[in-house]
Amino acid sequence: MPHTFFAPDLALPTYTLPEDESKHAVRVLRLAPGDAVVLVNGRGGVFQAEVDMADAKRCRLRITREEQVPRRPYQVHVAVAPTKNLDRMEWLVEKATEIGVDTLTFLRCARSERRELKLERLEKIAISALKQSGQAWLPQLSELTDFGRFLPTVEPATTFIAHLDEGERTPLARVAAAGSGCRILIGPEGDFTPQEIDAAFARGIRPVTLGNSRLRTETAALAAVHTVHVARELV
Repeated sequence: MPHTFFAPDLALPTYTLPEDESKHAVRVLRLAPGDAVVLVNGRGGVFQAEVDMADAKRCRLRITREEQVPRRPYQVHVAVAPTKNLDRMEWLVEKATEIGVDTLTFLRCARSERRELKLERLEKIAISALKQSGQAWLPQLSELTDFGRFLPTVEPATTFIAHLDEGERTPLARVAAAGSGCRILIGPEGDFTPQEIDAAFARGIRPVTLGNSRLRTETAALAAVHTVHVARELV
């Protein structure tokens, strides 16, 4: 299977890999003129190409065929409070990209253990997962945002909060199948505070459940992504 490279600024009919990618292609992968590769731009573009010049500093590729993969008819957006252990968020970004998520927003909640977050490494992990999984659309990773500032930006009719407080909650699979998008709010390890839950309800956001198990933050976020896809496939 041809190796995949990420080329966000690709312009036809040729593309020159950055120096680090050129070195990897020529010295590690041993690519030679005529070898087939795949390029993705993260915006639905998938390009078949072949090595035109195998230079370890400027490996030039010639595009032979292009395809535009359309977006799904629905969007999946997860807003999650990042965990103190950054490895768990890196795992979430990787797996959610592989399964297919459109937007990941990171929330700063009252009980959040992590108050700051740098996206650079998470973006690199998303790109790597995009290439590995064969996805065509790179998810948008949004900066850490205060919960109170985030709520007014959402569409209540398609936004749901997965909290652990007592009270009636609808299974996410039951409400995720309709509409053109679905946004799920996932709280920190200590859950959303009663005040945050009330604020969400005041906006018209409905409570949902992901099942009977008490899930860790990153597990709940990934389960939400998968649940939306399964619900849509069964429509």
